[in-house]
Amino acid sequence: MRQTGVWNDAHGAGAFGFEALAGVNWNLSEPVLVERALRRGEASLSSSGALCAETGVHTGRSPKDKFVVRDETTESEVWWDNNASMSPERFETLLADFLAHARGRELFAQDLFGGADPEHRLPTRVYTEYAWHSMFIRTLLVRPERAELNSFVPRLTILDFPSFQADPARHGCRSGTVIAVNFARGIVLIGGSSYAGEMKKSVFTFLNYLLPARGVMPMHCSANVGPDGDSAIFFGLSGTGKTTLSADPARQLIGDDEHGWGPDGIFNFEGGCYAKTIRLSPEAEPEIYAAAQRFGAILENVPLDPETRAPDFDDVSKTENTRVAYPLRFIPNAHPTGRAGHPKNIVMLTCDAFGVLPPIAKLTPAQAMYHFLSGYTAKVAGTEKGVTEPQATFSTCFGAPFMPRDAAVYGEMLKRLISEHGVDCWLVNTGWTGGGFGVGSRMPIKATRALLTAALDGSLKTVDTYVDRFFGLIVPTEAPGVDATLLRPRKTWEDKAAYNVAARRLREMFQANFERFAADVDDEVRAAGPQELREAAE
Repeated sequence: MRQTGVWNDAHGAGAFGFEALAGVNWNLSEPVLVERALRRGEASLSSSGALCAETGVHTGRSPKDKFVVRDETTESEVWWDNNASMSPERFETLLADFLAHARGRELFAQDLFGGADPEHRLPTRVYTEYAWHSMFIRTLLVRPERAELNSFVPRLTILDFPSFQADPARHGCRSGTVIAVNFARGIVLIGGSSYAGEMKKSVFTFLNYLLPARGVMPMHCSANVGPDGDSAIFFGLSGTGKTTLSADPARQLIGDDEHGWGPDGIFNFEGGCYAKTIRLSPEAEPEIYAAAQRFGAILENVPLDPETRAPDFDDVSKTENTRVAYPLRFIPNAHPTGRAGHPKNIVMLTCDAFGVLPPIAKLTPAQAMYHFLSGYTAKVAGTEKGVTEPQATFSTCFGAPFMPRDAAVYGEMLKRLISEHGVDCWLVNTGWTGGGFGVGSRMPIKATRALLTAALDGSLKTVDTYVDRFFGLIVPTEAPGVDATLLRPRKTWEDKAAYNVAARRLREMFQANFERFAADVDDEVRAAGPQELREAAE
């Protein structure tokens, strides 16, 4: 077997169970991986030097094809209402078939860490079929020092084989696509999908399982820190603005998607960013736009001009979920360590497809708990396979697909941390205004940035407020650089009666969804949700 690169020979491919491989390429650098990807016909090069790859039919995650092994350890620890199960026997059959599928193939391997905090990081080894997938995960996770590679021992091993097709009858899965997670053995198997994001979310899922027992809260959030050391975290599902809004030129970026909050503060799980590029422009998102135009960036499903090879970020012909992956260092003000102190502010982002929530609201601690458990947003087109337009959804903890433990575990941790550190909490709507999807328009990003700036610097806490009659939210009546009408959602609608109908409908959805948590929270949190209040016209 031909092997290149640097690795721990005592814990190589054979130790895991691979046999008769054509070769393994260990921990190759970006220039070498770009060369390999181009030579193998996996990707093309944009005019700016970014690697451009297509993911085929899977242009987003496949959450319905994800399974967790149900064994003696996980039986009482995993939230089975939220996670599909696979038996240990089925998993062993699947693993054996993965290893057999690899015979005679050339693989790429990367040894990386999930987590910037040395005390809590997860040593992770990822075997991939594609060179560009190897470059993707190398970009998204934290890289060890080269000297560490000779003694690297993984705690988590991921096999990422897009050409593998699962057999539902044989493997106990749903389709030819499978993501199988075995917490006891420290293995994730990904087959039948070329969507690279499955790898990074598998690492996140693993950390979500491990860290609560260590007193660390895993969070689906972006984070940044101001010049005075005042860190902020931004909860939200894909497409709500986590990456865009945390890339603030006035603050250092800690990370754009996944973090932990422990006794010493917050830390990034990743070493790169994974941003949506649809309608990306240098005016609205200058830092991300510049990062997408560099060698070392990876564009996913972004069409290129056939002559100039320039990327067309407005082209949705392949998917709405076009993406760019790039190292954190591509952002000029990226934080050098990926770690910061306890947050001063928490922002919960929602993409409201009904267009009835205000652009920002101050949350009481009880409201913060309510909205964290609710996790209301809209699935944005392309984020998951089969989603072609925004759909209202409630995703517990703003990341239910990645939460292996019961929601109450994460909710109680957040409640305790907010109380201990006196954190201010905000609800921000980056969705629609002036009407729902198809009628209104997206919230102006300049207004959202202005409101966030005022919230994070403390000035928004001193302005006059009103209580929204439909949702009980505390909303500012004014903010610098923001049209005051935008702060009163009902006034942005031409048809006020239609607004009332939509607001009542969303309020009822909140109430119905929260019934599953009602028995596990106190009276204050139960009362913090949208109530049947007097609904005078604004």
